[in-house]
Amino acid sequence: MSKIRITKQFSFETGHALYGYDGKCKNVHGHSYKLSVTVIGTPITDKSNVKYGMVIDFGDLKKIVKEEIVDQFDHATVFNKNTPHIELAKELSDRDHHVILVDYQPTSENMVIDFAEKIRSRLPENINLFSLRLQETETSFAEWFASDNE
Repeated sequence: MSKIRITKQFSFETGHALYGYDGKCKNVHGHSYKLSVTVIGTPITDKSNVKYGMVIDFGDLKKIVKEEIVDQFDHATVFNKNTPHIELAKELSDRDHHVILVDYQPTSENMVIDFAEKIRSRLPENINLFSLRLQETETSFAEWFASDNE
């Protein structure tokens, strides 16, 4: 049976700051991120299965990504917990802002690695994460491919 890739796209708004960076992104700012999630698998061949012909139900993939990524990162501000931004993070949290502290510099590159780990851990065993594309601006994106990380 043929392996098939399917992709679902998501959008969310997230703020961040890059501590120690030598450009404008050292300042707190935000992006309208677009995340494309591509999984690979074999379509279900059991005609009695309600998901017959599907690799994975788009709704099931949406639930995973929404819970692991979109619901967590949408309208949040992400800071590296090992930087002085921790003081700003505490102040924002105290004022009831949604802040996420991560153990990495919150670049698109590092975020896409984090997202890949979160999504992979939730996929059914017969479905593999093939790739992620995290678009930060109209012209800039980071990509993660399973084949590059095996």
